[in-house]
Order: sequence, then C-alpha cells, then structure tokens
Amino acid sequence: MGVDSMSGRRVGRLALSAFTGLVCVFLVAPSLVVIPMSFSSAELLAFPPPGYSLRWYANFFERAEWMLAGRNSFVIAGLTTVLATGLGTMTALGLVRGRVPFRNLVTALFLTPMIVPAIVTAVAVYGLYATLRLTGTIPGMVLAHTVLAFPFVVVNASAVLQGMDWRVEQAARSLGASPLRAFWLVTLPLIRPGIAAGAVFAFITSFDELVVALFISGIEAVTLPVQMWSGIRFEINPTVAAVSTMLIVMSGLVFAVVGVLRGRAGARPVR
Repeated sequence: MGVDSMSGRRVGRLALSAFTGLVCVFLVAPSLVVIPMSFSSAELLAFPPPGYSLRWYANFFERAEWMLAGRNSFVIAGLTTVLATGLGTMTALGLVRGRVPFRNLVTALFLTPMIVPAIVTAVAVYGLYATLRLTGTIPGMVLAHTVLAFPFVVVNASAVLQGMDWRVEQAARSLGASPLRAFWLVTLPLIRPGIAAGAVFAFITSFDELVVALFISGIEAVTLPVQMWSGIRFEINPTVAAVSTMLIVMSGLVFAVVGVLRGRAGARPVR
C-alpha cells in the first residue's frame, strides 16, 4: 500500500507539472512568435518569415521617431520610478507603522489605480490635463504614470514592512540613535529589497503603459508603446516585431532581478 501511495503521488506530481508546462506554453507562445518575425526579410509582418535579416533592428536605430520614442520612454519611466518609489515607500511606512483611521479604506483608495480600468483612468486624466495644459508634455506623462505605478510600490514595501521585526529598530533607538538615524541605518537596509522590487515594477508599469499615453502623449511625449501602436496601424513592417523582441528580453531580465530581490528579502534573517 505504501509503494502504491508513493507511486500515485509521483504520477500526480508529474501530471501537475505537465499541465503547468502546457499552460505556460499556451500563455507564452503567442508572445514568442514575434521573435522569428523580427528577423524576417519580408516587407510586412509574416509568419513563418520567408527569410532572415537584421534590417528591421537597423531600421529601429536609424529612424529618428523610433529613437525619440525610446528615449522618451526611458526618461519618463526613470522619473516615474523615482517619484513613485519615494511616495510609495513613505505611504507604506505610514500605513504599516502609523495610526491611520480607516486604514483598510485608505489602503483600498491608494490601490484603486490597479483596479479601475485603464480607459477610465485615461479619460479622467485627459479631462484634467486638457484644463491644466499638461497634454503632450513629459511632466504630464510622469505624473500620470506615477499614479499608475504608485500602488505597486505600496504593495511591495508594505509586504516587507509587515514582516520586519521592529524590535531591531527599537534596540537602535534604545542605544541612543535618533529616529532618522535608526531608520537610515537599520530599517532601510532591511526593507531595501522590497523597495527595489517596487521600483522595478514601477519602471515596467510606466515603460509598458499604452492606454493613458495614447490620450495624453500628444506629439512631443510619444513613448515606445505609442510608437509601436502607430507602426502597427500605418506601417505593418517587422520593425514593431524587432522592438517587441527587445522589450521581451528587457522585461525578462527585469523580472529576473525582481525574483532575486524577493528571494533575498525572504531569506534575510531576523536579528
């Protein structure tokens, strides 16, 4: 009976692993199709490609509109990351450590950008920006993306803060450290992996965002997703596939970094 039970569990694990693998293939395969298409020698998007070439990668680096869009995306995502990380970390500290009335309601309010449909947010932001004349500006894009990225920092920082042993900071305070010095030397190093993970998510959220950017980017603050959307609508050549491939590689590397940071946060011993 024991051998049969072990054999049954082994078969169950193999079946579960096979099912998980099939689900992963089903989810990832459509995205991976663009990789061979990016090396196509054809003038239009086609799969399978009739031949292979690097011409569409060269086209990306040679076209001014693509390079401008790429530069805008990195600038906007970088500024958004700094702003969202600072605000999100302070908010998480207040929610976890402070005596906030109606804490659950306030937390839900801060997380609404993750719940509200993007098109609703885009319409609301456009209406406000049209009045303030912020459409088509880099600062306007940064502020809008900060609203969208802010919840991801709050969630990641709060998760680390809730698992922290506050007796460590109290010990530093009892030894004469000021509140600011105790936070800087004790608390911040302990929660740094969570903050870094939130910052990475903030960068990806801003860099990949399309719907809000379509409404407010104008012609001066066009981002890479907006330029890709225009490329699909008007050109339909494999340059879009080349950019998509580069973004897939970049996103994979970024999420690998997030996994490492979360692993370090989970493995950090409590002192």
